[in-house]
Amino acid sequence: MLATSILEAHEALAAFIADRSNLNQLDAVAEELAKVIFDGGKVLAIGNGGSACDAMHFCEELTGRFRDDRPPMPAIACTDPGHITCVANDYGYDEVFARWVRALGNRDDALVVLSTSGNSTNVVRAVAEAKEIGLKTVALLGRDGGGLAGRADHEWIVPGKTSDRIQEIHMLILHTLIEGIEDALR
Repeated sequence: MLATSILEAHEALAAFIADRSNLNQLDAVAEELAKVIFDGGKVLAIGNGGSACDAMHFCEELTGRFRDDRPPMPAIACTDPGHITCVANDYGYDEVFARWVRALGNRDDALVVLSTSGNSTNVVRAVAEAKEIGLKTVALLGRDGGGLAGRADHEWIVPGKTSDRIQEIHMLILHTLIEGIEDALR
């Protein structure tokens, strides 16, 4: 029965909301990302598969618009097929995001990573690279957080049994962050 999917989504969201630290962290992260932008930095975002699509969606909402007209904000998602295939071919897929962070990331920037498992080596490597450079790091994870748990400056570990339920909450977090960034920059 398809209604089961809606009920599972509701249960995952209810579990996420029940942990008040998840909600309390939203304001702090939105303010930190707004400060990065206000101070002349940019937001970089990464993920694999559906998470890459979510990273793109997050960045286009920042560079384009969310709800109201406002100036564009600097944000880039690592989804360029030329970069990804070049680096994967020459250095291996585990390096595609780390080399991108090394090329584009500055101390005044932030890196937002999305991984439903937290175990994607290329995402783990990118966070390590970002930390070495001095970027602020934000991780949207799932299940138990995997190997990324505890490695970012801020993280959400979303409850959910499947990637789709986790990604639905990731997108809600991203939309809420955009709203908070806009409010902070007004």
